Amino acid sequence: MKQLAFIGLAIPALALGQATTGRSSVEIDPSDLPLPAKERVAPDHESWWQNAVFYEVFVRSFADSTRGPLAGDGVGDLRGLIERLDYLNDGDPTTDDDLGVTALWLMPICESPSYHGYDTDDYYSVDQEYGTNDEFKLLVSEAEKRGIRIIVDLVLNHISRDHPWFTKAKAGEAPYEDLFIFADEFPGYRGPWGQQVWHPVPDQPGRFYYGVFSSHMPDLDYRNEQVTERMFDAVRFWLEDMGAAGFRLDAIRHLIERGSQQDNTPETHRWLERFHEFYKSIDPEALTVGEVWADTEVVSRFTGGQMDLAFEFDTGYAITETINSGHKSALTRQLALVDEQFPLGMYATFLRNHDQPRTRNELGGDLRKAKLAAAIQFALPGVPFIYYGEEIGMLGTKPDELIRTPMQWEDSPKLGFTTGEPWAEPNGGVASSNVADQTRDRASLLSTYRRLIRARADHEVLRSGELRIIETPSPDVLAFERRLDDKVAIAVFNLSDRVGPTRMIWRGEPPLAPGSTAVLDLVSDEMLRIDTRPVPSTPPGSVAALSVPLAPYQARVLVTDLRAASPGAEGPQPRSR
Repeated sequence: MKQLAFIGLAIPALALGQATTGRSSVEIDPSDLPLPAKERVAPDHESWWQNAVFYEVFVRSFADSTRGPLAGDGVGDLRGLIERLDYLNDGDPTTDDDLGVTALWLMPICESPSYHGYDTDDYYSVDQEYGTNDEFKLLVSEAEKRGIRIIVDLVLNHISRDHPWFTKAKAGEAPYEDLFIFADEFPGYRGPWGQQVWHPVPDQPGRFYYGVFSSHMPDLDYRNEQVTERMFDAVRFWLEDMGAAGFRLDAIRHLIERGSQQDNTPETHRWLERFHEFYKSIDPEALTVGEVWADTEVVSRFTGGQMDLAFEFDTGYAITETINSGHKSALTRQLALVDEQFPLGMYATFLRNHDQPRTRNELGGDLRKAKLAAAIQFALPGVPFIYYGEEIGMLGTKPDELIRTPMQWEDSPKLGFTTGEPWAEPNGGVASSNVADQTRDRASLLSTYRRLIRARADHEVLRSGELRIIETPSPDVLAFERRLDDKVAIAVFNLSDRVGPTRMIWRGEPPLAPGSTAVLDLVSDEMLRIDTRPVPSTPPGSVAALSVPLAPYQARVLVTDLRAASPGAEGPQPRSR
């Protein structure tokens, strides 16, 4: 079994292959960069991923297989993931005991010397601890039967220092030496967040190589056309030979440096435009989603002709800040900025990922707040991503290995994860945060996630509708509308622990016709309850007040049709759950 190689090393844990946030110390002329995505591209709602719900899987921690050569070794593997696919989506739309996700993002699965895999040894081989290439193809086939697509983590920026390319480069062999960035004297500058990026070449005094994240991860030099050709071939392999539906691109803002400017350079943007053209030529439906851990204004410049989506980090932070503060201002400001920067929905939403403390920790352990955070995410535009275990409220804080512990399938010493000894211990809370017990509890966080995913699938307006903030007199009540053609969804969220109705200021543009409304109680102590209630008519340009009763930390979504309807008539209804 691989060791947690960074424990005990005299380098910061942050520098071991996980992208970081923070502004660069060196600025470049904004005129050298692409415009925000909204000024360059139009939204496209025809692609499969616009309607998808993604689930991020750390294969090592998801499920150890019960059969085959890797069974019971305490490490999750591809066959274990196959065995658990029905939990994620059983392929039967008439059932409601699966999660309902329609796409998986697998964290790195290629050969690597580390437990996390972000330092690749071989771009063409599945790590032996996870299985084989044929087992990945089997996973793709089994997932397809259930309506699930698979994207894989692709680490383009750097490789493992044990990779044969770098071993030969250190020895001065051509053409490998030109695949990396070497210096014959110390360049004298540090990285974007103050870290050491120039590392001594062993046994070669005065010679250094560049690695923005760690000495274990030398950066590739994309100014050399050979690097692009080699990595394009790996992309072709995963799309054509392995059947992947696309890639999550790790640390992509650091791809090409301009001296001490080590992120967001014009050269990186230009390379991504070429990359976009290449992978779309192989499969026009292939998806790329980029990790650009930066401000929204920076993130939006990487989408549209470069990558299909990028993760909206600031929105995830704003959701948890708004819930913790009980004040809607942080999120309403952020939503306005996202609307200004992106075409509708052309970004990925998430609460937390494998590099950040888990959502429940960020919300003080409060399960009510965790439900509310999920409800806000799933009512917003964008393509939603869920980090494994978030749906059951798993706990975890830094260092990173404590955020990536085995999935808690049941309350038992081996967690239902393996028949052997789990590769890592849980962080506590297993008695309440496990799949088996939460499946039986209709008020659980898991049941809430299942309702949210199905509500989004049932109502196109929640996937594709335009967003507009609705005024409320209370700072602890967030409300917005989603509108698509004649359908409108009014989402209301109580950010406080107090009970009471809220009044919303509704501006009738176009007017609501008298009729009926489906009311979805997305966060409640019941399964999804749908009833009907009259909607007041509002002449064009007039203002009406809607009153919606809210329990503490409750989310409610009212879905109706703007077309004329007779009072008391049945409004459009999602299928009952």
